[in-house]
Formats: sequence, C-alpha cells, structure tokens
Amino acid sequence: MAAILNAVWILAAIGAVCAVLLILASKFMYVPVDEEFPKIRECLPGANCGACGYAGCDGYASALASGDETAINKCVAGGDAVAKALAEATGAEFADVIEQVAIVRCSGDCNTVKNKEEYQGLKSCAAAKLLYGGPSMCVYGCIGLGDCEKICPEHAIRVVDGLAHVNFRACIGCGMCVRTCPNHVITLMPDVERVIVGCSNHDKGANTRKACSKGCIGCHKCEKECPAGAITVVDNLSRIDYDKCIDCGHCQEVCPVGCVHFRDFRGAHTHPEGTR
Repeated sequence: MAAILNAVWILAAIGAVCAVLLILASKFMYVPVDEEFPKIRECLPGANCGACGYAGCDGYASALASGDETAINKCVAGGDAVAKALAEATGAEFADVIEQVAIVRCSGDCNTVKNKEEYQGLKSCAAAKLLYGGPSMCVYGCIGLGDCEKICPEHAIRVVDGLAHVNFRACIGCGMCVRTCPNHVITLMPDVERVIVGCSNHDKGANTRKACSKGCIGCHKCEKECPAGAITVVDNLSRIDYDKCIDCGHCQEVCPVGCVHFRDFRGAHTHPEGTR
C-alpha cells in the first residue's frame, strides 16, 4: 500500500512542477496577438494558394495587419469581393483585382498525339516525366495523368482523353495547377483576354506534325493575317501580344491545325453563361 501511495505522490509532484513551468512559460514567452489580424484573416477565402506571394492566407493577413505597404488587391482567388472587404477592414483605398484564369497551352489528346512508349507506373505526371520526358512523342505537351486535377482546390480541372481541361466557371485563378504541372503547359492569363495558342511545342513544323496533329507548326499564317499585328512566331511557336490583340478571332479561323482558340475564358469571379 505504501508503494502505491508513494507512486501517487510522485506523480502528483511531477504534475505540479509541470503546471508551474507551463504557467511561467505562458507568462514569459507570451507573444501579443495583433487585434487586426483576426478581422483581416476573416476576409480572406482560406484557399492558401500562395497566389498573393505570401505563405497562405495567414501570411498575407499578417502582412496587412502589420501595417506594411502591402496591396489589398493581391488575393486573386477572392477577387474584387475580397479586396473590398480588406479595404473596409484596413481602411485602405480599394484597388481592383486583376482576375486570372488557368489556361492549358496544349491541344493534343490521346486521339491526336502519338506515344513513343507505354507508361506503366505511378499515376503522376511528375513521375512519368522522369522517364525520357513522358510517354508522348511531344515532350512539351500535357502528360495527362492528372497532377493538376488532384491539386485544384475548386475541382476546376479534369483530364479527358489524356488532356487537362479547365472549367473556367469554377477556376479562381489560384495558380496551384501552374506550379504543379511538370511541363509548364498550364499558365495564368487575365480573364479579359479571348485568344490563346493551345500549344507549347518549339520543334520545327515537320517534327511537331510527327508527334501531334494539333501542334503549332510555325507556318506564320496567323502572323501574316492578323489585322492588328498581334501575333508573331518565335522559336517555331505562335505568340500573342495581348496589348495589340483586338479579339477578332481571325487567327482561329486561319490556323490550319486548330491550335488557336478564341472563346470566353472568364472564370469563377464573373460566371458567364456557357463557359466550359
């Protein structure tokens, strides 16, 4: 019986010492919390995408609460609604957010792209790329194993026939898919633009055609016929100067392989009808 009581007293003494140490630690190691932080943090969407340039929403809120000259329009995922809320919470002047949308710069699915090998392994684009650049003959294009689809917080991307497709109505422009794609075929674009070149291949036209029937062959036809001079072919790939583009859509009409796309790319912040 005495042994049991001694054990109880020892445990009680240890507990008391630990309690005192915790009290002292909470007193001397206390870090004051900025009262502005919770109010600002509540305005942010919680996507933690890092598009603002900070380590998640907490990092952005801390920067705003600290009084640094941090712009209130950096939350691309939240758009103008979040910018307005932050302006009210911080007393700063409202600044418009440039909404963005994810664009897949590849048009080659399993029906148009030829494979050089049959990949059998981990269903991951990053893993497949380690094996000679991936199974496709086009080492620039979408590998199609869905790394972007898995990481998208809004489920705005799905892979169909080996090619990633963006549901623009759901896309918030967070950029997580951009950072995940090992071939960098996904990029962000201001959603006010209407034309994209759906290809990333820099090979000469003949080699591109061997790999994909929808790849840009650098024929210069879009460049020659663009009424605004907004398209140039650089490194065998058409590029659009959006400062000059007038959104006429003529480049899509004249592209012989169909890799130039003209449509409404507006994302989740505007929800236009019929945008898929």
